[in-house]
Formats: sequence, C-alpha cells, structure tokens
Amino acid sequence: MSFAFASVARWTGRGLVCALLALAGGAWAATPVQLEDLTWTEVRGALAAGETTVLIPIGGTEQSGPYLTLGKHNARVRALAERIARALGDALVAPVVAYVPEGGIHPPTGHMRFPGTISVPAQVFEKTLEAAAESLRTHGFRTVVLLGDHGGYQDSLQRVASRLNKAWAGSGARLLAPRAYYEASSTGFDALLRERGYAASEIGTHAALADTSLQLAIAPGSVRREALAHANAPGPGDGVYGGDPRRASAELGQLGVDAIVARTVQAIRQERGGH
Repeated sequence: MSFAFASVARWTGRGLVCALLALAGGAWAATPVQLEDLTWTEVRGALAAGETTVLIPIGGTEQSGPYLTLGKHNARVRALAERIARALGDALVAPVVAYVPEGGIHPPTGHMRFPGTISVPAQVFEKTLEAAAESLRTHGFRTVVLLGDHGGYQDSLQRVASRLNKAWAGSGARLLAPRAYYEASSTGFDALLRERGYAASEIGTHAALADTSLQLAIAPGSVRREALAHANAPGPGDGVYGGDPRRASAELGQLGVDAIVARTVQAIRQERGGH
C-alpha cells in the first residue's frame, strides 16, 4: 500500500492524494497547505488543479516583553495564514519570513534594545519579499499575497506590491498586500475589546492584553502563563507598551482570530474579483 500510494502521489500530484486520503478516512482539512509540507510534485498537482493563490506570511523575531516568546509573530502568522488558506479553499502557504526590520543595529534602537531581537535593513527585507514572490510566480502562482503580522513594515509591503504589480503588468499575475489583515489584528481587535469593557490602558499596543490574548488563542505555548499569573504590571522597561497583559485570555483572543481570518479572506476575494 505504501509503495503504491507513493507511486501514485509522485505522478499525479496533490489532487489524487487528497482523494485517496478521503477514501481512507482522512479529512480534507488534514491535507497540507504549507509548501514546506509538500513535495514538488504535489505542488505541481495543486497548481494544475487550480490552487494558484499563495500566501507569504511575514512575522519577525523581536522582543515582546517577559511573557511572550521572541517568535510571537512567526507562530501567529503561520497559524493564521493556514486558517486563511483553508477558508479560501484554493490557496497554499509559503514559509514564514522571520527576518524583518526591527530597529537600528549600531547603535541598537527600537526592539533591538532587547536581547534576542534580530533586525535587517528595510531594503534587504523588501528585496527578499520581491525574490520570494518572483519565485512563486515563476512556478505558476497567479495571486501572491503578503500577510504582515507586524506594524513596523506595513509600508514596505505596499511598496513591494506597487513595484511588482508594475513589473507584472500584462502577465496575469498579481501581488496583493491586503491592509485588512493587520487592521483586523490591531485597530479592529482593539474595537472588539473596547466593546467588552476593556480600556485602551489595558489593551495596549505591544505585548499587552490584545497581543497576549491572540497568542493564547492561537499559539498558547508561546505565552509564559505561570510567570504572567504572578506578575506585577509590566511597562515599557519590560518591553510591554501601553497596556497590561495580566487579564489576557484565549476566549478574548479567539474574537481577534475570527475577525482577522474573516476580514482577510473577504479582502482577498474582493481583490481577486469575488473568487
């Protein structure tokens, strides 16, 4: 069975593999959408079957206070991108871009003032995104989507989209950088929390109630919950800005997760012409 299954997969790609999994009792939702989890022949099969949208999740390696791990953005955007791809039904997910602008290096500024943060210059970051998008277009993806989980590089995403869409004009391919993703995770989620009685002084802008609740909902292993439960109110010197994470919960975070996925899927479908 294993030899026959492998042989079929090699020649027919993802479509028949998924059908065989379904016949064997595996759910469609269990089939991989992450490029890293597919073989090249499975990607070829997905493209042939019309899965020509690919999401590039963009995170960052930065401090997020004493109670969230440095890979907060990476874990979050990978999981959210997978949910978005499954909701779209015809998309795959590229590997997470984890090296992003995080402040000056010499001397350290911004998040670089805290150990563990890794920063790259904006022009290096933008060229990396351009090369990744060009690679995916070369293979036959027609819609490439940049999903940025960090506020600091949102302008870079728009610049990359503008440059590549000019370069791709007439090719049938497009690069999307939907603002809806980050807006839903920041101002949109903040509004949902305020509707439930939480003040801006608790919601915060970085590593506070909103940020920590999202992590508890989607990547709870990245939260130091025991330490947080016994913490005093953290502040900017701890890397927590504008709020207090101590009342964060997975239930609150799920509100944000649902909003991010729904609004991003809607934005992508609108930009693709309703599909």
